Parts: sequence; C-alpha cells; structure tokens
Amino acid sequence: MTALIWAIAAMSVALAVGIFLLVRNKDGARQTAKPEVRKPELFDFELAREIDFPAPESPREAVVELPRKYGRDRLVLMARDPYWLYAYWEVSAARQDVFSEQFGPAAWPAFRPMLRVYDITGVDKFNGGNAQSYVDIPVSAEADSWHIEVGQADRTFCVDLGRVLPTGEFVTLLRSNVATTPRATISDRLDEEWMWLEDVYRSLTRMHTGVSSPLLIEEMRERMGVAPLGISSPEFIARREEDN
Repeated sequence: MTALIWAIAAMSVALAVGIFLLVRNKDGARQTAKPEVRKPELFDFELAREIDFPAPESPREAVVELPRKYGRDRLVLMARDPYWLYAYWEVSAARQDVFSEQFGPAAWPAFRPMLRVYDITGVDKFNGGNAQSYVDIPVSAEADSWHIEVGQADRTFCVDLGRVLPTGEFVTLLRSNVATTPRATISDRLDEEWMWLEDVYRSLTRMHTGVSSPLLIEEMRERMGVAPLGISSPEFIARREEDN
C-alpha cells in the first residue's frame, strides 16, 4: 500500500513538472515572437526618392536617298576644265520601247551605245550635220555618265547619245546642250574700268602716306574726266577753263 502511494506521488510530481515546463516554453516562445518596439528618433520620417524616367529616344531622321532615275529623257553636257567635258544622261523606258518597235525587240541590247561629240565652234545653229568635226566614243550599256577628253580649250561642243546599227549607221536618241571649254591662258581682253579701279587703289595708298584729300579728289576727277557731284576744287576748275 505504501509503495502504491509513493508511486502515485511520484507520478503527480512528474506531471506537475511537465506542465510547468510546457507552460514556460510557451511563454518563452510568445516572448520571442513579440516584435521589437523601436523608440522614435528625433527625425523619424520617410525619405522619398525621385523616380528617374528614361528620356524618350529622339526619332532618327530618315535618310532621303535621291532616285537614280527620274523616268525622263535628258542628256546634260558640262565643261569640266579647258580639256575635258562631262556628260550624264537618262533614257526613259518609253524611248527604249520606241527604238525596239522600230528596229526589233532584240535591237536595244544588241546594238552598241555611242557618244558622238561635235565640235561646233563658230556654228550659229547646229542641225547635226554642220559641225566642224566630230568623234565617236563607245560607252558601256550600263553607263549613265562619261568624262570626255577633248584636248581643246576655248571650243564649243555638243554631244549626241545613240546606238550604232550593224550597218554602221548612227541613230541619235538624245542631244545635249551646248558647252564651251574655258581658256587655258590669261585672257587678252582688257577692261578700262578695272584699270581705273587699280589707279584708285594706288591713290588711296598714297593718301595713307600723307597726300591730302583735295589732291586725291582732283586726281580722281582727272582720271574720270568728270567732276563728281557735290565736290568743288578751284584749281581743277581753273585748269579745265584753261584747257577749254
């Protein structure tokens, strides 16, 4: 009986100890999970940061490319220097069709393209048959421009673009404007006005070296042969009266 009582007492103590430990663990866990309270500081506020939005990309400028062809017939001739010409051209599809209708569908790619350069120096009205001379220059079928060496300065030229038939006949497709090569030497044409301006420049130079302005005006009058309006010089008038 005594042993039973001791056993019951031991079980009660063990149960009490277990309940105590369980309650203590729950309180500890509850204290651990409790959020920490932060003491307010003197400047306790939320800082706002400005949002940087990316700058919009500027639209790229569209690159405008000039068309290689404009669909119209033209042959332009220019003087590059005293000894060279430059020509550029375009033959429209309509003119090619007319040529093919006249000479056959295979004529356009088969016949040779040619530039005929006319020397028309001194010719008032060029009609294709009254040139001083001419020379033929073969060109490639894909070409649309050509540098032409004429080797003659101060001469007037005109150019035809055409095709050469198997018979040797030259068929004109386009005719250019008239172009004159510049002189290769100093011009022998003298302009008295420019000579007078040079004398005025010399007179102005003399004025800076000590010549008085009335003498300068008198010299200018004598060179011009007239008295400028609003300017008088007794010495000049007396000289004119003596001459008369």
